Amino acid sequence: MARKPLSSPAVPAPPAVADLAAPELFFSRELAALEFNFRVLAMARDAAVPLLERLRYLSIVANNLDEFFEVRVAMLKHHHAYGSAAPGPDGLASGELLSRIRQRVLDLVTEQYATWQDELGPQLEAEGIRFLTRDRWEPRQRRWLQGYFEQEVLPVLSPLGLDPAHPFPRILNKTLNIAVVLKGRDAFGHEGHMALVRAPRSLPRIIRLPAEVAGGGNDFVFLAELLQAFVDLMFPGFKVVGSYQFRVTRNSELIVEEAEVENLARALSEELVGRGYARPVRLEIANDCPRAITQMLVGNFELDAADVYRCDGPVNIIRAGLVYDWLDRPDLKFPRFNPRIPAEVEPGKCMFDVIGQRDVLLHHPYESFAAVVDLLRQATADPNVLAIKQTLYRAGEDTPLVDLLVEAARNGKDVTVVIELRARFDEEANIRLATRLQEAGVQVVYGVVGYKTHAKMMLIVRREGDALRRYVHLSTGNYHQANSRMYTDIGLMTANAEIGEDLHKVFQQLSGLGPMISLKRLLHSPFTLYKSVVEKIERETAHARAGRPARIVAKLNALNEAHVIEALYRASQAGVEVDLIVRGACTLRPGLPGVSERIRVRSIVGRFLEHARVYWFANDGQPELYCASADWMERNLMRRIEVAFPILDPPLAARVFEETLANGLADNTQAWLLGSDGRYTRATPGGHPPHSAQQTLLNRICG
Repeated sequence: MARKPLSSPAVPAPPAVADLAAPELFFSRELAALEFNFRVLAMARDAAVPLLERLRYLSIVANNLDEFFEVRVAMLKHHHAYGSAAPGPDGLASGELLSRIRQRVLDLVTEQYATWQDELGPQLEAEGIRFLTRDRWEPRQRRWLQGYFEQEVLPVLSPLGLDPAHPFPRILNKTLNIAVVLKGRDAFGHEGHMALVRAPRSLPRIIRLPAEVAGGGNDFVFLAELLQAFVDLMFPGFKVVGSYQFRVTRNSELIVEEAEVENLARALSEELVGRGYARPVRLEIANDCPRAITQMLVGNFELDAADVYRCDGPVNIIRAGLVYDWLDRPDLKFPRFNPRIPAEVEPGKCMFDVIGQRDVLLHHPYESFAAVVDLLRQATADPNVLAIKQTLYRAGEDTPLVDLLVEAARNGKDVTVVIELRARFDEEANIRLATRLQEAGVQVVYGVVGYKTHAKMMLIVRREGDALRRYVHLSTGNYHQANSRMYTDIGLMTANAEIGEDLHKVFQQLSGLGPMISLKRLLHSPFTLYKSVVEKIERETAHARAGRPARIVAKLNALNEAHVIEALYRASQAGVEVDLIVRGACTLRPGLPGVSERIRVRSIVGRFLEHARVYWFANDGQPELYCASADWMERNLMRRIEVAFPILDPPLAARVFEETLANGLADNTQAWLLGSDGRYTRATPGGHPPHSAQQTLLNRICG
């Protein structure tokens, strides 16, 4: 299959004398976000990637696409319907943008299923891993599957025939459903016509055949195949004319008027009840679904034909990734690695003695998150520790950090936790987490009305002699132990007095809703971070205009803030060399003569999710380096509580620059280069030795 371009259609050339706010100088945020999935899908098609990892990447694309519709497309359609969709910096009207999104999603879905049918399926089968469609079942497999269906599945199902007494039911978000066409009469003499079968969430979506009936390897069957194969057993007396898989995606953005509710947790809990039945935005159906059935579904969901996406395979292909954890096939997975525990924070050492003497840097996942857990564990047990303050955005319900915070409160420490209830898709887990902490005596704060608390920070107050000393952990990523093995992030442990005092003020502002604060070292969103980033870009611009060397290097998850982009354009025009490593959506248009010819943008997609945010400014020979929780996005800089922290220790700053920035810029195997036309092309070694940024660090740090 010929591969589609990995980007949006080429953008028109900019005017000769560029207005730096001209729409032609910006890519669409939504389309740029969508393009990231083509780069992930390329990993699923990369023969150099282990086979089960490729299957996992395919599942990640499907999951990302779900979230894209649940949030970005859902909100765009909402504003478009009400005429409130103001164009972004790219100037695209909402109707045109929705049309372009559909075309690119069609491209993505086509390539996604071609990858499944033509590449992954056959190659998995060659390794003894088979996803069996019902036309391929051997007699003994069919007998076993029918027994499984009758004993384990049929008793749970509640098929629904459609007639005036049984109207079209509410279909839960992203659930597997089968539309069934029937012929005949029921026991009451009514003519059969149409029925729906919803797969309950309690049923496994993938069935693994036992060894005695498997074909000598690992055989799996999608639940949808099982339901369709034995659908006649659900409707005795009828003739089944056809059965067709479908799945509906709904708006999952929770909208709570925070300023008008008395209890945010209660309001969110009430909203969560209805999330699964919010307005539909996408209908996925099997390729063989007849037009009449499709139109019936479209009408009942109040969708348009443009909201329908046909699937050349299982509509719930995301579930294929489940087998990754079931299969003990290390030969088909990335080699295992053991995160290194830095010598200075090895178990048994007093963390306060170590951090009190010098800053400690942690680069995850190459270095272990255990050091962070150990710091909190020692703080929990230390009689000299008086208070612990921490933010939790996405922590996971099984993290040991929560157990330690509970234990610290029971040990008499003053424990304050800022929990962001509105962390998208983690709201329910965070409400349970908040309840548990409150029941243990922890003071729980839900942040600030109208601003998500996205900063990752921990503050420990300890008595030492006649004085109190503050110990700090700051990070670019969440306090989530599982993510620390999959995401690249930078963490800093320090006892720097100015950073400690700054962090104390930030926590005081969060819990006490205090006035404006003045910070010495930290950059703080929504107050000083945006202004400081623009000022530092403009400082480099001034250096370049004065004939001094000037350079900016930044590593981000996303870049879309228009004024920051305009500042970068001015810097490029003045002669500043700008290198940006932007994993996901980038709306800046690089490489334009007279506008951005000195700006280069690359995206790295590899084994780990690139998640660290690092900003570096040359500053005329006195470089400044910050790590941050914030991307250069409007929401991070304007509507969130974020913190950027400097790396003040020169050797540690040099290490961060080398490992995250220089190393990333040298990648010529997993990097994608963004062109001025909006297309990404994969970097190649050319005449140079192959260099993978992630593999280099695995070899160097983990051995």
